[in-house]
Amino acid sequence: MIYDLAIIGGGPAGVAAGIYAARKKIESVIITDFFGGQSLISASIENWIGDKSISGFDLAKKLENHLRFQQGIDIVEGDTVLRIIKERGRFVCITKNNKKIEAKTLFIASGSRRRKLDIPGEKEFEGRGVFYCSTCDAPLFKDKVVAVVGAGNAGLEAVQDLSLYAKKIYLVDQADTIKGDVVTRERIEKNEKIKIILNIQINKILGDKFLTGFIYLDRNTSQENKLDIDGVFVEIGSVPNSEIVKDFVEINNAGEIIVDHKTQQTSMLGIWAAGDVTDVLYKQNNISVGDAIKAVLNINEYLRGV
Repeated sequence: MIYDLAIIGGGPAGVAAGIYAARKKIESVIITDFFGGQSLISASIENWIGDKSISGFDLAKKLENHLRFQQGIDIVEGDTVLRIIKERGRFVCITKNNKKIEAKTLFIASGSRRRKLDIPGEKEFEGRGVFYCSTCDAPLFKDKVVAVVGAGNAGLEAVQDLSLYAKKIYLVDQADTIKGDVVTRERIEKNEKIKIILNIQINKILGDKFLTGFIYLDRNTSQENKLDIDGVFVEIGSVPNSEIVKDFVEINNAGEIIVDHKTQQTSMLGIWAAGDVTDVLYKQNNISVGDAIKAVLNINEYLRGV
């Protein structure tokens, strides 16, 4: 079968695209390893419009259930697109399960993945003191001392998760200011168990069988110091999952797919994108959904020859 549209990704952008494609009677398929995107690991999402607070798991289920309610869209779950080729004017998605899915157009909503520190000791102690998901692993640090690297919204959320368990938390960042949400920041600054250390560079993770601390450069004093901790959570942003289309579309220095923000079209005819994989200024679920809907409306016009 040759689909009109193949949607890659099952986060908010991908699901929104699937729902609108079904409503527009576009013969579509959505390919995703799982539903929910990065928000799946969030304990509480408080800016999803329509819900005062919802867990990432519950949001993922709501998205999936809404998508499955629609008629006219095929779902390929538990699979990932590894490569895309173009044959006879159509796109062929080759998946890890050796499926070949052909489509006239593509919508890329592949999101992003966690960025790592890339310093000595990080890989060696991953899972033994170095973690990337506070929602998943915060309970391991009851009455222990931990550090969160990253003072953006992800870092602030991690601090909040850990504050329910850890006896002391260091929030550290290479920047000299906290960049996250003001309300969350103020809440953290009032918490006596949280200490903020800014303008530093972490150089090495230390440990034996498990992590015991890290060495960092204090840029204010140009001195190296050691911080003794039981664990560290790395929350320094993400890397766009744009590799599968890098040979087709224009990508910026950050690895983001460059789109026309009026239509979400990429530099290649027949490919649209939305969400964290693109050069959108604000990486937010609500914005991803709106951009995905915009893209599908434009895809519908393209397919109908409008």
